[in-house]
Formats: sequence, C-alpha cells, structure tokens
Amino acid sequence: MYFGHFLSHPVRAPLANPVGSQRTAEVIRTEEKGSDVNLAVHLLNDGWLDAYDCAVVVTNDSDIAEAMRLVRKQLSKQIGLVTPGTRRPSRQLMEHANFSTRIRPNALQCSQLPDPIPGTRIRKPVLW
Repeated sequence: MYFGHFLSHPVRAPLANPVGSQRTAEVIRTEEKGSDVNLAVHLLNDGWLDAYDCAVVVTNDSDIAEAMRLVRKQLSKQIGLVTPGTRRPSRQLMEHANFSTRIRPNALQCSQLPDPIPGTRIRKPVLW
C-alpha cells in the first residue's frame, strides 16, 4: 500500500453569494497529493519486475488509466478494477481492465471494525 499526503494552504476564492462589495474570501484549500502517481509508478514498476501476474487496482480515479493501459498492453498483465462508492466506474479505467467489480456499500459497512475496537479506546469517526 502506498500513500500520498495532504497539503493545505490559504487561497482567495469567489463567494457563491457575494455580500455587498465583497466578491471573494480567503479560504483554506486542502488537496490530496501523490497517491495516484505513487499507485501508477508502483503498478508499472512491479509489473516490469514481474512481481505479479494480475494486479487489482482499487480506485475510480481516471488519472491511473495510462499506467493500466501500459501494464495491460506492453507487459501483457491482467488488470482488475475495484471501484468504491455508488458512482459508475470510470470509462477510461474500464477500457483497460480485464475485469471489474464494485464494492457494495453494504459489504463495506459489514467490513468495518466494531466501535470501539475491543481492548482499545479507538473509535471510528462519526461520519463512518
């Protein structure tokens, strides 16, 4: 598993409903960086190293489509696509997947640890 990181920084953004002469406001924008690039690099590198015959990618982010295309066409590896959520799978990703499935919300809910985790004080976030 490979992770990215989050960057937060102040930016000026237009207001949806301007108040008087105020048309913009300074807000904090948080962006996730690197996880799609890390996934693509490791998918390709592990394929070139012949570390797998079949990779299963869990995403619906079409930024990974070119890496999937290269792995399937250039390395002749099988690619599976697992998409979380209720949105339709990305067409760009489906084009390069040998097979796909969705993570059903009920399956995801049934896979969660109990709250709290027994023997700990670890609790899941309220919105989960």
